[in-house]
Amino acid sequence: MLPTAPADQAHVTLRPTELRYVQQETLLVPQTSAVKGLYVNAWAFGSHKLWQLVRLADETEINAFVVDVKDDTGCLLYPSAVPTAEQIGANACVRAKDAKARLDTLAAHRIYTIARIVVAKDPLLAEHKHTWSVKDRNTGGLWRDRINSAWVDAYNDSVWIYSAQLAAEAVRLGFNEVQFDYVRFPDEPRERMATAIFPAHHGETQREAVRAHITLLRNRLRPLGVPVTFDIFGLTASATTGDLGIGQVWEDFINIADVVLPMVYPSHYYRGAFGLAWPNGEPYRVVRFALRDALERSRLHPAAAEIRPFLQAFTLGRRRPRYTASEIRDQIRAAEDLGITSWVLWNPRSVYQRDALRPKKDATPHAERELSNTTGGR
Repeated sequence: MLPTAPADQAHVTLRPTELRYVQQETLLVPQTSAVKGLYVNAWAFGSHKLWQLVRLADETEINAFVVDVKDDTGCLLYPSAVPTAEQIGANACVRAKDAKARLDTLAAHRIYTIARIVVAKDPLLAEHKHTWSVKDRNTGGLWRDRINSAWVDAYNDSVWIYSAQLAAEAVRLGFNEVQFDYVRFPDEPRERMATAIFPAHHGETQREAVRAHITLLRNRLRPLGVPVTFDIFGLTASATTGDLGIGQVWEDFINIADVVLPMVYPSHYYRGAFGLAWPNGEPYRVVRFALRDALERSRLHPAAAEIRPFLQAFTLGRRRPRYTASEIRDQIRAAEDLGITSWVLWNPRSVYQRDALRPKKDATPHAERELSNTTGGR
């Protein structure tokens, strides 16, 4: 059943736990590499702001950038030779025609590069490939979410193959890893979803469709020898029943992906989550509780994917407190207290606070060696 609220605010059962008990746990996750990353939107990557972020990486513990290759507008980072991209005009809104030169610069600075590709929220693809899009039951035209954005049909194989083709192209250009976001169905209220028609739906559940298609992505990209990773809602790690109405179930992702990135932003948890009256004001506790749930569920699967959380480096609207270096550092500390030393900071504007980061001289030498081993062949 579809939730009446957005999935990132859905009320799932989250066990309240006193922090003094959680701190006594020893939960360690094997580390394939210690990635400490920043999300870099396409505009930032293609502008002078990139050099500011490179300097930040040179001077702090940051060693990786997650860069938008295809964002939730459907526009691309650089001109693509993928036929679908050419057909729908995605090359008309590229952000960085000199992307290869910029990637080479990042490599020279020993920055690990991750290509982020948005899958199901692609209004450009939906507008130009109507047979691949979600339809509106009332009008027969394109179905749109609450911000008037069209979505493509996540039951449709072609949607996912297009993302796989873009990912392969990104690897050939020089990216070290591919990361897929919006690997799900829309997170809209029940009344809005009641008007959505998915033309490629032939009886399978949303969960079955997502699981089959993330497997498709992994299988198509496995020959390229790079990690295949997925962004998922943070609540997925704590929801013990259902798929949040969007097709995401923790066990499906950890048994298919190389790395799973739960978006454990405190501002996205509802009042009462984990027994907390004000989750946004408790960044350490929220991240610790959410990742504890993730680790406990993953321990049952010997070959489970690495967990690399997305952490909140932004203030959401008028919600308080403002996220300063202290709130950001609390989240990093919560992850590291559980043995998770890889993480990525998310700020949609790609603006980051230096004071939230350790100076380079304090970064763990072992982490730097691990990352060097990961990127040395590129």
